[in-house]
Amino acid sequence: MLDYKLHKLEMGPDTLVALTEREAALYYRQLVAIRRLEAAAAQLYREQLVRGFCHLYTGQEACAVGLCAALRPQDNLIAGYRIHGWAYLMGVTAAAVLAELTGRASGCAQGKGGSMHMYAPNFYGGNGIVGAQISLGTGIALANKYRKNGAVCFALYGDGAANQGQIFECYNMAQLWKLPIVFVCENNNYGMGTSAWRASSNTNYYTRGDYLPGVWVDGQDVLAVRSATRFAIEHAQQRGPLVLELCTYRYAGHSMSDPGTSYRTREEVQQVRQRQDAIERFRKICLEMSLLTQTQLLGIERTVRDEMELAIKAARTDVELPLSHLCNDVYAGSYAQLQLRGVLGHNLEHARSRTESCHE
Repeated sequence: MLDYKLHKLEMGPDTLVALTEREAALYYRQLVAIRRLEAAAAQLYREQLVRGFCHLYTGQEACAVGLCAALRPQDNLIAGYRIHGWAYLMGVTAAAVLAELTGRASGCAQGKGGSMHMYAPNFYGGNGIVGAQISLGTGIALANKYRKNGAVCFALYGDGAANQGQIFECYNMAQLWKLPIVFVCENNNYGMGTSAWRASSNTNYYTRGDYLPGVWVDGQDVLAVRSATRFAIEHAQQRGPLVLELCTYRYAGHSMSDPGTSYRTREEVQQVRQRQDAIERFRKICLEMSLLTQTQLLGIERTVRDEMELAIKAARTDVELPLSHLCNDVYAGSYAQLQLRGVLGHNLEHARSRTESCHE
């Protein structure tokens, strides 16, 4: 039986859920795939093939798998910058995710976006500005309502962004206009190196909407997240916005440059791994309910391992875009002689000669 905490709601998500063998195999595969995908990203980063920031999702896999399991084809999703797993579940292949990280043309944004800017149909990507995606997500929900397409937008943010003013402004507008949006706070307990209790006077993020109803969910439980998401979709369609708090935990540091041990102990991380790991919990459910055998689980793991090995190879060897593509994808349409800040197309010699003439 699943457990939830409710805010301004008389009834919440279903506490009893069904799980088929097919669903069990799919969810387990997705959980393992995200875990291995992030391990591959870390490996490529250590090889200095990934430029810029790289934020890993390791430990939080059940949030993405459970939520995406309940999404309908028309629903939208927009997130922050810890998005590799979300991009994968929203349709970007593992090869395209890793190739994007290494700046290859086969990346989902042709290598131009990198870790924080991946996109797919109905997935409005990540955002490098903390909390900015909530304002954009509210706009997407407004567009959904205007178009009467029945879609619900899921706007994700972390506990580190939860105190931003723009989030409370969006709460207000969403409730005022009864927008079909679900505000999803992935509470992994730390905003960079600051624990939630040191940054927030109220760490019950599902209640922070005040006049918005909210639901607290065990974010390490795939089935609890799936059930809560189904409830949220129905609520957003019929009654307007809702806040979901997914209580989870990240094993890695804030980013690859953060060892993650200066503000928490190794023992704390290890304890969560041993007691609350999402993959091990779901594996146990599959075995106890006789949905999957140990042999089937190992077979799934081997399939995922092979997929990731091929993706890593592509991320290392695929071609990069030529310099002539530098100004592409900036504006709609085609501009053969695009003028940007004194630079004609990619002709850097043109800009250099102008600069030199100014100093003569």
